[in-house]
Amino acid sequence: MLPGATVDRRENITRKELINEYIIPSKPVILVGATKNWAAMGKFTPEFFKKNYGHLKKEVKGVTYTIAEFIDLMLASTPEKTAPYPFNLNMETYFPDLMPDIMPDVIYGKSDRIHHPLMPKLMLKGTEVYELFLGGNGSFFPFLHWDALFLHTQITQLYGSKEFILYGPDQTEYMYPRADNTKISSVNIFDPDYEKYPLFRKAKPIRVMVNEGETILFPTKWWHATQMYGPCISLGRVQLNASNWDDFVSDNYKLWQKYHPKMAPLMNGYAKFVGGIMSLQEKFV
Repeated sequence: MLPGATVDRRENITRKELINEYIIPSKPVILVGATKNWAAMGKFTPEFFKKNYGHLKKEVKGVTYTIAEFIDLMLASTPEKTAPYPFNLNMETYFPDLMPDIMPDVIYGKSDRIHHPLMPKLMLKGTEVYELFLGGNGSFFPFLHWDALFLHTQITQLYGSKEFILYGPDQTEYMYPRADNTKISSVNIFDPDYEKYPLFRKAKPIRVMVNEGETILFPTKWWHATQMYGPCISLGRVQLNASNWDDFVSDNYKLWQKYHPKMAPLMNGYAKFVGGIMSLQEKFV
């Protein structure tokens, strides 16, 4: 996408249109109404979580909060005194009983490889497939990044709105990736040090507000950060399909080499074999 471009909003888009117009050319898109039948819409409010799950606890930056305590901070948050962020909760761990409320899945590809019966679950170790994010006015994530394992990103706004700041893969040369993790930029985009990172002046962001009831999808290698201007509840869902499978397998192989070197060749071979089967099946989808 060219600098200054915007993100399309599409309603009633077909799977074929999604694949041909956005997945294959690696473009972000905002889907309007894709989750309108979710029970979560209108139900997942700050008051709902405080009343029903307020006793559950989560540590953020070394401090443990109950959900009830965090909701109070979230509702009182201001740009001058922001609630801690990110306050993210694994849906399958914290709220297994609520999983039916965020179904059916929005599938970003010909098939959902995350839940494919042959998918090696060990390859997703440490990955949260369904992740709930809560934030307040003034909260932001300052460092541009890609998601782990080259997974595609899907965010649905369940309550409130959130601004996304996106930079295409073609702007990676301006991002100053960290030496210890090249998927994270060294630049704080809300307070950039141009003397230290002069090339970042050339970076051209796409800024887009995703509103309640909308779902943004963007491919791996799109740098992104977020900012909130009011109470906000979002659902993140990682996506894996043919377009990012090879990068996903390669990243997994590096992790297996580091932590379980004897198992790495076996896992890598199995993943490539399974990927071939999935690709063959998808020819008929």
